[in-house]
Amino acid sequence: MELLKKLTAIRSASSDEGAMKSFLVEYIKKNQENWTVIPEIIEGRKFQDCLILVFGKPTTAIYAHMDSIGFSVGYDKDLIKIGGPRTTDGMQLVGSDSQGEIETEMMVIDDENGFSTYQYVFEREIDRGTILTFKTDFRETNEYIQSPYMDNRLGVWNALKVAETLENGGIVFGTYEEHGGNAVASCARFLMQEHGVYQALISDITWITPGVKHGGGVAVSMRDSGLPRRVFLDRIILLAKESNVKFQLEVESAGGSDGGVLQKSDLPIDWCFIGAPEDNVHSPDEKVYKSDIEAMVCLYQYLMKHL
Repeated sequence: MELLKKLTAIRSASSDEGAMKSFLVEYIKKNQENWTVIPEIIEGRKFQDCLILVFGKPTTAIYAHMDSIGFSVGYDKDLIKIGGPRTTDGMQLVGSDSQGEIETEMMVIDDENGFSTYQYVFEREIDRGTILTFKTDFRETNEYIQSPYMDNRLGVWNALKVAETLENGGIVFGTYEEHGGNAVASCARFLMQEHGVYQALISDITWITPGVKHGGGVAVSMRDSGLPRRVFLDRIILLAKESNVKFQLEVESAGGSDGGVLQKSDLPIDWCFIGAPEDNVHSPDEKVYKSDIEAMVCLYQYLMKHL
């Protein structure tokens, strides 16, 4: 899990994914000689900081967003949320500005009406607009991994593990998922127009809920705020059963992902969210069981061979 540990330590809040993209490009170029197929690496201005890999003759693409939640520094020590992070007194945050590295903590201020605002506690003023993220704290036991930003560094890690043996397929490392989405639509259009890719698997992390448990296997989402096309979903579930990989079915009324972005676009892309479940969502203590991680990789490998 050394690669996953490295990924969780990279600062990559929405709008600031450049460092993560650079790490991935370097990692892929260094390791691709040992993969079954060496992919075509596609990047450029029209994709902003997104990164696309094309293996062989793809019919299906994996989407894994590189960005995370965080905070922007506002006026008078105010902190403004990027995405939907949890907020608690004393939460440790890191970043850098024109004056150097920053390690600070959050103070939550509640008024008489129950409205909360957030400020940083630091010995100097931090440059306005600086992005702060959770301080890295990677913990591993025989049973689980706990760390900030398992969402979605684990989804990225999963895509890289699948890439090692992938013969035909696409991988999109996307941006902005935690703060509005939409960045992956141009990548999907490119794959559809240039390679005829009309199918997408969303490599992301879902939540522990009354119906989705630790140790139950990877979650195949039948719906969240978006609705996958039923004929594609049924095919995914049938293949999951044939794979003999442990999985559980998720049915939720809220939540979203790059799948929702694809559904809201004008592209006829079939998609399905498939990911390991985590506890303590959007906090520095996100927790995922290793058995569910293993099931996630195995199911993706099977699906990418059979879709």
